[in-house]
Amino acid sequence: MKLTLALIITSGLFVGCYSRHIPPIIEKKPQPIVQQEQYTVQQSKLPPAPKKHIKLKEIKDTNYSDTYMYPEDTAAAKKDPVAKTATDTPTATSSSMSKEECIAMISQEKFDKYSAMFGSEAASIKRCTMLKAMKK
Repeated sequence: MKLTLALIITSGLFVGCYSRHIPPIIEKKPQPIVQQEQYTVQQSKLPPAPKKHIKLKEIKDTNYSDTYMYPEDTAAAKKDPVAKTATDTPTATSSSMSKEECIAMISQEKFDKYSAMFGSEAASIKRCTMLKAMKK
């Protein structure tokens, strides 16, 4: 039984892999060279010249004007954005923060760490001011 099964499988492989159809060899015959037809091109007449005589203007490079090239927009100047007050600027809030307030807000260890990291106590006070502003 095993031998018959093995024989059927191998014979199936041989039959499946064997090419039953051999393609015929086709010889190509050279095509005769056909000469292309010569086309003649007829030129049409050009349109007549315009009757109006156009005089070209002389170019002057001395007539440069800043006001022409860069005009001032008065409408944009009138729409002045809201002026910032002294309370909006961060310098007013940073001057109100003192070293003691900063140490009270963050510990002495963090204050020293920020002073070493940023290079001065003023920078660590600015850091405290930013932290205070973020908490609000």
